[in-house]
Amino acid sequence: MKHRIFAAALLAGLSAGVGAASGALTVASFPDLDRAVKTALPLWQKTHPEIPVKLVSLQIEDHHNSMTTALAAGARLPDVMAIDFGYIGIFAESKGLEDLLQAPYGAGQYRKQFVSYTSAQATGSRGNLAALPADIGPGLLFYRKDLLDKAGVGEAELTRSWESYIEAGRKLKAATGVYLLSRAADLKDIYIRANLKDGEGLYFGDKGRVLVDTPRFARAFELAKAARAAGIDAKTVLWTSEWSEGFKRDKVASQMMGSWLSGHLSKWLAPGSAGKWRAAPLPGGALASYGGSFYAIPKKAANKEAAWEFIKFMTINKEVQLNALREIAAYPALTAAHADAAMDEAQPYFGGQKTRLLARDAAARIPVIRVDKYDTMANEVVNAELDKVLVQNKDIKTALQDAKDLIERRARR
Repeated sequence: MKHRIFAAALLAGLSAGVGAASGALTVASFPDLDRAVKTALPLWQKTHPEIPVKLVSLQIEDHHNSMTTALAAGARLPDVMAIDFGYIGIFAESKGLEDLLQAPYGAGQYRKQFVSYTSAQATGSRGNLAALPADIGPGLLFYRKDLLDKAGVGEAELTRSWESYIEAGRKLKAATGVYLLSRAADLKDIYIRANLKDGEGLYFGDKGRVLVDTPRFARAFELAKAARAAGIDAKTVLWTSEWSEGFKRDKVASQMMGSWLSGHLSKWLAPGSAGKWRAAPLPGGALASYGGSFYAIPKKAANKEAAWEFIKFMTINKEVQLNALREIAAYPALTAAHADAAMDEAQPYFGGQKTRLLARDAAARIPVIRVDKYDTMANEVVNAELDKVLVQNKDIKTALQDAKDLIERRARR
């Protein structure tokens, strides 16, 4: 509740303190994407000195809740709204955002400049383009080479297959007491995203059909349960202090997530572990998209012309895209950036490994993933059922059927 009150207060200040009256451009964002804006501002101010920028940042859930409320009320809206991949389906269906395909924007001319699947994700059922992509999240496996070396575990054992990954965790735990992963649910999160077909959704198929009772989800739950049974996960909750401490205190040896996690590791989660981490493809040759960010313009924004210039600056400016890659490891959605020499730069934090090449290879092969306005809700329901499987030993088939039933009921409301 405190977070929501704080968010409302900030947005009230955003509305009253800046906007058309002051001539400032208001940008609402969230960590760590807000840092991409901060690092780009010197260049923006150099090229657009007449347009000052006011950045307002809230934690990711608070930000999206506040934006949802503001759009519904049609008030206290920023000029530019950042949107995380996990929420783009909801916002693409919103009637409170500008359709960037329409005049005066004409964003259709830029679509081919981005990774192909990003435009599809930001396109609503009305054919409207709600946002332009800033970055994407090719899935990678990050691991502590030094800790695995102590257990005699090599990268090949981590990546050969999902079963091999879990067995490597057993060897690591037995030899060092270190957990291979922070939470068993990580396996589920990656697996349900892995090797989808073009146009397939995470949770929903054609005509809104719920997919959570399919073999893909059953296998994801089985892997998570196997990891818990093997005792190789630290049983922490994602993004909590306990979760982050696992990396700082050398208690967790790997994490599967989007390539952007490399920036979190080096700047926040484990800055003291420079040179000890490495990156690898996901187990079993899996390909998965995990995250990404977009920028949109509310219909009731005060400074739409300046907002559009800022969005283009953040998304189709190669220099800005590469700067975000270097500063926060945000992998560019702009394909022109993929051919830049920056991709071949050795990364000292990863022992000189050229980690961006791994992300580039994955990004080139990841399919188009359909998003749905109910994805966030479905994710919450599935996670709740997985907890029952892991903690209460609930039958997986029953859990997935219960998840499907609840998702269908909530989607019909």
